[in-house]
Amino acid sequence: MPTPSLPNAGTSSIGEYPSIRSVSLTRPLRWLMLGWQDMAFCGWISVVHGLALFFIGAAVVMVAYQQFWWLAGALSGFLLVAPVLATSLYALSRARERGERPDLSVVLKTWLNWQDSHFNKWGNDYWCLFQFGALLALATTGWVLTSAALITLLAPLPVQNPGDFVQHVVLAKDGVLFELWLVLGGVLAAPIFASTVIAIPLLLDRRVTLMRAVLTSWQVVLSNPVAMAFWAFLIMGLTALGMASLLLGLIVVIPVLGHASWHAYRDLVDVSTLAERESP
Repeated sequence: MPTPSLPNAGTSSIGEYPSIRSVSLTRPLRWLMLGWQDMAFCGWISVVHGLALFFIGAAVVMVAYQQFWWLAGALSGFLLVAPVLATSLYALSRARERGERPDLSVVLKTWLNWQDSHFNKWGNDYWCLFQFGALLALATTGWVLTSAALITLLAPLPVQNPGDFVQHVVLAKDGVLFELWLVLGGVLAAPIFASTVIAIPLLLDRRVTLMRAVLTSWQVVLSNPVAMAFWAFLIMGLTALGMASLLLGLIVVIPVLGHASWHAYRDLVDVSTLAERESP
């Protein structure tokens, strides 16, 4: 399926739902390829996003290495709020798609001026990205508390650092604590993935409410369960590789996934009936 062309600005209300497209199983591989191309085209302004998150992650590890649950919570939170932090990467891909120059001004405008067209500064449409970030932070807190309680209660010995976790949970010969921990994490992560997979690019690009964006994201997952499961696997796998390389891999992984997420949104959602958040 060819990459959809940029639609014209629509005139619908922000409460209308866009149409959902179906994609093949292998389509996420094309999103990664396009994400790589966007990163190469944007150059340093794209890579600096990965560098920034690498330094944040390194600082977290240095400060919290001996406080395992604080470390696990910070890294988990980093992954959950990454779709919000990658907003300017979506904007860079959109600028390139429009034939505009994807430079620092796009990043600054995304974070400082994207809401200039809002007349009501207290409306939900104005604060939607902030609200979404707060909800993801709340979800992160819930996972950390649940995970800490599970390991603390069921681990045979105290877990105080990553080495203890590997030895007493991952490599434990008796019990199924690690498997239970993975299942619980998957149960909690799945709805977060379904809620965020295209919601932030949609909020950036079109005038929709937060609720409409999240429900549209769920519709995308339900309409393309196999392809989206593969996309989730690719995201988790690449992120795990980035972390396993002493976080250095995140310098490339984060920009590629951010740009690729924009192309996932463009492939999966027909927004031609929705009003643009800003004019090209």
